[in-house]
Amino acid sequence: MQPTTGLLTDHYELTMLEAALADGSAVFDAKFEVFARSIPPTRSFGVVAGTDRALTAIENFRFGTEELEFLQSHNIVNGPTLDYLANYHFAGSVRGVPEGGLFFSNTPVIEISGTFAECLILETILLSIFNFDSAVASAAARMVIAAGSRSIVEMGSRRTHESAAVASARAAYLVGASATSNLEAGRVYGIPTTGTVAHAFILAHSCEADAFKAQLATQGKNTTYLVDTYDIELAIKLAVEIVGPELGAIRIDSGDPELESKRARALLDSLGATKTKIVLSGDLDEYRIDSLSQHPIDSFGVGSRLVTGSGYPTCSFVYKLVEIGESGNLRGVAKLSSEKSTIAGAKNPVRGYDSAHKLRVEILGVGASQILAPEDFDLETITHAHVTMMENGLRTHRPSLVESRQFHKDQLGLLPKEFLQIRGTTPVMGSLLIKTDNSVTTLA
Repeated sequence: MQPTTGLLTDHYELTMLEAALADGSAVFDAKFEVFARSIPPTRSFGVVAGTDRALTAIENFRFGTEELEFLQSHNIVNGPTLDYLANYHFAGSVRGVPEGGLFFSNTPVIEISGTFAECLILETILLSIFNFDSAVASAAARMVIAAGSRSIVEMGSRRTHESAAVASARAAYLVGASATSNLEAGRVYGIPTTGTVAHAFILAHSCEADAFKAQLATQGKNTTYLVDTYDIELAIKLAVEIVGPELGAIRIDSGDPELESKRARALLDSLGATKTKIVLSGDLDEYRIDSLSQHPIDSFGVGSRLVTGSGYPTCSFVYKLVEIGESGNLRGVAKLSSEKSTIAGAKNPVRGYDSAHKLRVEILGVGASQILAPEDFDLETITHAHVTMMENGLRTHRPSLVESRQFHKDQLGLLPKEFLQIRGTTPVMGSLLIKTDNSVTTLA
């Protein structure tokens, strides 16, 4: 068992619990949903990431002696609440979009069912995981798309919290990055790791030649040589002279990437190093990678922009109560406040595909209304977007990271081509809400 996640939460989660235990609402049946009211205006989709981490966090959401002593000594909750937490174990159910899947505006990424109390206090930990991991995955997916056949290496560990760095590497690998620089991510998740030297290694030697010779002696010819410490042209010539035309790769981390990549390719070819690859790094995002699509670059190292969501460090997911009741008789509930309203009732998302097997619409069915026929919407097929992940508190869904990575790739293959563009007009996935009275509403 991993360390408890019980205190990775907000103070008010437990004060709400205390009040719910006092008035009896704690035992009501409830359903909560995680969703985003909208996705960034420059994007057509988001990627669900962090599901495996979230389910593990639910399994380990407990309160041991140290946690209970902290809560008691700081007078955060009363005795009955401490007793409840001492025996807390989530015994409900979880359904959701599998990790690596896509989400759109209002898509219920995950649904948590159980008693009001046991579901309520999971809010913060779930939003913490899904908002960060999905933001990184959504940005990284666009970078992978922009790179095309060229590889993306995640190397953002020095630009984020040390724990977030591991989660970032996992999210990036999920959506197609080929490797990470983070060794802990390699140990925990089996992600391929890579890396050679930084500028400090070059500067530590009396000359660049000595640095290259030292690297050759330990790492061999098929490694990556950093060539922009002093003069790129001279460094490339020196590297080929020392290593030979079998030089594995060079990395350029500064300067004008368009100009330097062209110069480097021409110089390498002239020196007979025609198979030497060019790796580019340095504050790259999907737009910069896309603009370099016609240049002789074989791989991109991405750091700062990836681990910060490329301008959108959170998915703005919210965790909202959508149904509550007693003895299985649940009623839909919703916020009505301006610009933060929600839709009452648990939504079961189905997705509609045309004759070319491309996704055309997401239909959010409330209650039994999700039982639909493709011909009702001029579609070839429809599929359910949710799968069951936990039942009665027990994990039932445990795909490997490799399986989730393939699932993501398959899901991208179902999107119309225009949804995969990096620039230009942003297409929006059609979204319909079908209520229990079978009324149909087009969602913005």
